Amino acid sequence: MNVKEQVDKVKEYFKEVYVETKRVTFPSRKETMKGTYVVLITVVIAAAFLGMVDVGLAKIISVLFRG
Repeated sequence: MNVKEQVDKVKEYFKEVYVETKRVTFPSRKETMKGTYVVLITVVIAAAFLGMVDVGLAKIISVLFRG
Protein backbone atom coordinates (compact mmCIF):
# COMPACT_ATOMS: atom_id res chain seq x y z
CA MET A 1 0.00 0.00 0.00
CA ASN A 2 1.52 3.28 -1.02
CA VAL A 3 1.23 6.70 0.59
CA LYS A 4 -1.45 7.96 -1.83
CA GLU A 5 -3.75 5.04 -0.98
CA GLN A 6 -3.26 5.67 2.72
CA VAL A 7 -4.04 9.38 2.33
CA ASP A 8 -7.16 8.51 0.30
CA LYS A 9 -8.31 6.10 3.03
CA VAL A 10 -7.84 8.77 5.70
CA LYS A 11 -9.79 11.30 3.61
CA GLU A 12 -12.60 8.79 3.08
CA TYR A 13 -12.68 8.04 6.81
CA PHE A 14 -13.13 11.70 7.73
CA LYS A 15 -15.80 12.14 5.05
CA GLU A 16 -17.73 9.24 6.59
CA VAL A 17 -17.28 10.68 10.08
CA TYR A 18 -18.68 14.00 8.86
CA VAL A 19 -21.72 12.30 7.30
CA GLU A 20 -22.38 10.33 10.50
CA THR A 21 -22.16 13.44 12.69
CA LYS A 22 -24.93 14.99 10.61
CA ARG A 23 -27.22 12.13 11.73
CA VAL A 24 -26.58 12.65 15.44
CA THR A 25 -29.49 14.00 17.47
CA PHE A 26 -28.60 15.64 20.72
CA PRO A 27 -30.97 15.59 23.70
CA SER A 28 -32.88 18.72 24.60
CA ARG A 29 -32.08 20.66 27.73
CA LYS A 30 -35.10 19.13 29.46
CA GLU A 31 -34.01 15.57 28.59
CA THR A 32 -30.47 16.32 29.74
CA MET A 33 -31.72 17.64 33.09
CA LYS A 34 -33.90 14.55 33.61
CA GLY A 35 -30.93 12.29 32.93
CA THR A 36 -28.77 14.30 35.30
CA TYR A 37 -31.33 13.99 38.09
CA VAL A 38 -31.56 10.24 37.57
CA VAL A 39 -27.78 9.91 37.81
CA LEU A 40 -27.55 12.11 40.92
CA ILE A 41 -30.34 10.22 42.71
CA THR A 42 -28.74 6.89 41.81
CA VAL A 43 -25.36 8.05 43.12
CA VAL A 44 -26.89 9.26 46.40
CA ILE A 45 -28.74 5.96 46.91
CA ALA A 46 -25.62 3.93 46.10
CA ALA A 47 -23.50 6.06 48.44
CA ALA A 48 -26.01 5.67 51.28
CA PHE A 49 -26.18 1.91 50.76
CA LEU A 50 -22.41 1.51 50.64
CA GLY A 51 -22.04 3.75 53.70
CA MET A 52 -24.46 1.56 55.66
CA VAL A 53 -22.64 -1.60 54.55
CA ASP A 54 -19.32 -0.05 55.55
CA VAL A 55 -20.57 0.89 59.01
CA GLY A 56 -22.13 -2.54 59.48
CA LEU A 57 -18.98 -4.38 58.46
CA ALA A 58 -16.85 -2.11 60.64
CA LYS A 59 -19.03 -2.96 63.65
CA ILE A 60 -18.86 -6.68 62.89
CA ILE A 61 -15.08 -6.55 62.58
CA SER A 62 -14.70 -4.56 65.79
CA VAL A 63 -16.84 -7.13 67.65
CA LEU A 64 -14.78 -10.00 66.24
CA PHE A 65 -11.46 -8.46 67.20
CA ARG A 66 -12.66 -7.36 70.64
CA GLY A 67 -13.70 -10.84 71.71
